[in-house]
This record gives sequence, C-alpha cells and structure tokens, in this order.
Amino acid sequence: MKILFVLSTDDPETLYNAMRLANTYVAKEHEVSVFMLGKGVTWESVTSTQFDVAGEMNRFEGDFYT
Repeated sequence: MKILFVLSTDDPETLYNAMRLANTYVAKEHEVSVFMLGKGVTWESVTSTQFDVAGEMNRFEGDFYT
C-alpha cells in the first residue's frame, strides 16, 4: 500500500506520533512518503524532552520531501 503523510505543524507531539506511525508502516513494508509543509519544514529545530522527534525522523526509511 502507498501512504502519504503531510505534516504542516511544528508541534512536537504531533510530529512524533505521525513519524512513529510512518515508521510502523515502513516496518510493515508499505511504501511511505512524508511531505513537510508550512511550519513542518522547521522540524529540525523542534525540541522536546518528552518527544524524540529527531529520533523518529532519523529512523524513517521512506521518501521524505520538504
């Protein structure tokens, strides 16, 4: 199955949970793409002690667009 996530937020919890879901689909061998839009393109500057956004992003093995 082909799956597309469009993320347009810089909210750490939302980014973290979306990427956890994207990584779950990749692990199940689906074709996953993530497109960052608006505030989503600033994901690298998002910091949170509770949500490891960068860790989930770095784990992602699908197609990634900004």
